Amino acid sequence: MKPNNLVEMLWNTVSKFPTKVVFMWKVNGTYQEMTYATFWNNIYEAASGFAKLGIKKEDKVAILSNSNPMWGITDFAIASLGAVTVPIYPTLPTEQVRYILKNADVKMVVVENEEQRKKIELADSLEHCIMMNLSQGNGDFSFEELMAIGADNPLPNWEDNWKTLERDQLSTIIHTSGTTGKQKGVMLTHGNFLANLEGVQFWLIELLPEDVTLSYLPLSHVFERMAGHYMPLSVGCTIAYAENINTIQENMLEVRPTVLTSVPRLFEKVYMKVIDEIENGSFIKKKIFNWAVSVGIERYESYLNRPIQDLILRDSMPKSLQRKWKIADRLVFQKVKSKLGGRLRGMVSGGATLNPEVSKFFWALDLPVLEGYGLTETSPVITTNPMIRTKTGTVGKVLPNLEVRIAEDGEVLVKGPSVMKGYYKDEKSTEESFEGEWFRTGDIGQVDEENYLKILDRKKRILVLSTGKNVAPQPLESAINESKYVHQSVIFGDQQKYIICLVNPDYEELVPWLKHKGLEIPSFEELCLNPIVQHLYETEVQRLTSGFAKFEQPKKVIIISEPWTIEGGELTPKLSIRMKEIEEKYKKEIMQGFQESIDQESLLEVVAAMEK
Repeated sequence: MKPNNLVEMLWNTVSKFPTKVVFMWKVNGTYQEMTYATFWNNIYEAASGFAKLGIKKEDKVAILSNSNPMWGITDFAIASLGAVTVPIYPTLPTEQVRYILKNADVKMVVVENEEQRKKIELADSLEHCIMMNLSQGNGDFSFEELMAIGADNPLPNWEDNWKTLERDQLSTIIHTSGTTGKQKGVMLTHGNFLANLEGVQFWLIELLPEDVTLSYLPLSHVFERMAGHYMPLSVGCTIAYAENINTIQENMLEVRPTVLTSVPRLFEKVYMKVIDEIENGSFIKKKIFNWAVSVGIERYESYLNRPIQDLILRDSMPKSLQRKWKIADRLVFQKVKSKLGGRLRGMVSGGATLNPEVSKFFWALDLPVLEGYGLTETSPVITTNPMIRTKTGTVGKVLPNLEVRIAEDGEVLVKGPSVMKGYYKDEKSTEESFEGEWFRTGDIGQVDEENYLKILDRKKRILVLSTGKNVAPQPLESAINESKYVHQSVIFGDQQKYIICLVNPDYEELVPWLKHKGLEIPSFEELCLNPIVQHLYETEVQRLTSGFAKFEQPKKVIIISEPWTIEGGELTPKLSIRMKEIEEKYKKEIMQGFQESIDQESLLEVVAAMEK
């Protein structure tokens, strides 16, 4: 039977696997473990503690912390009371944290440490602050004290009470990243998440109880909360938490995950690291690698074009290709996979568009990457590539319990049980986001002849040139970001004759390149004005966009020396570009770039006329 709420979903797993490890996390360099039975008991005690402190049905409790077992305990404890969690990215500055607390009518907050507690000091209406790590400061209560309060005051009829929660019960309010404006609180119910889980199950990688996942994205990110939290917990997997974003490779070797969920940036970094290692290797090493990749791509294309019954019966490769692939696997693929723990059987990419070339590269190396698409408002998955017949360059097929249609202007519309209840205290925005029963995603997409969806860009980001041509920046930016010297890029050109490109350097790659050339390393600002550096980026952008139409190729490359960060306001917590902030901050440089492009074209026209 289908569970009526998320707590019941977890209880079904706990009853099957009470002694199985649910969480792994590091303390002082050593991994700690927690079983499903202990997890469940902790949830009960925390729920009893929250109730004793006054939390009741519909109350809002914020979680301001990096991912750890206490995040999950809090999440389910609050849910079991019929209350509502309000996750907040721990990277958000104080002003945005307080806006969310006020906007969501938060009554209590659970924070990770003193650093996070300071962000809420002046917030109104907060009754209590629970601190996970009390050694770094003083909150009203430590998490340990909360649990002790619950143990001394166990809730009567707790199980009977959470069993009465229905699918339409509000579960969480997640605030959007605000790439184009003010943050809005997305209301998601227990049923929204459960419907998404049911739509995804067996459509992607079939998760098994023996699977181990490595979680490094924040649980405040709806993609990680669903795919890296609820999904594995619904099956009985073990979730290992990475120490931080900088220790992922080390943690992968320690944990040896079998499944990984990530945003594209991690896959791009691994791709660039492998390519860089090969490029700096011997001629023989490079030749063997390139041959192995070509065999892998041949295998992927064979898989893509074979009938499904052949794939199911494991007869998807001709014998000659099987022989070549076994050699390539032994010489190359296994070595690459060993650096990622050696047990990965599938990876899921979400949160942004993955470069098709990067995706195909991983498939060639026998590291399947399944790309999906969704939004916070859709809990989040709308489409995903199935394990059988993944088509790179697309975000897959629509989940079986959802409907999607493409509007006349190309916007992707969706309806179904995982679409949000609405925006909290914002009826106007809620009304504007729907066209009848259909939720307006704000993305422009197209469906191919096999019903795979391809996302072109955000509707608001489509550039209309003065020549009448339309340019989707996202594919261009994705291609440019493939350069190991580029951290991030942004395309501009609306109502202009040409497009130009702003790039933010990846200094970890750029500085060693300059040293290798024997150049002194001045300040980042002087470095980016250096003609050699400018030539490098112009060449990289030209190389990576050569496959696009002429009008889609940037006429000018502007190097921005200042790193784009969350703290600086250029990036959202999930590392998406805040377009309004970038455009406003570099307005002068952008206009100058367009003017130089016009001047350069005028000069070329004059030269051409003189030659005639």
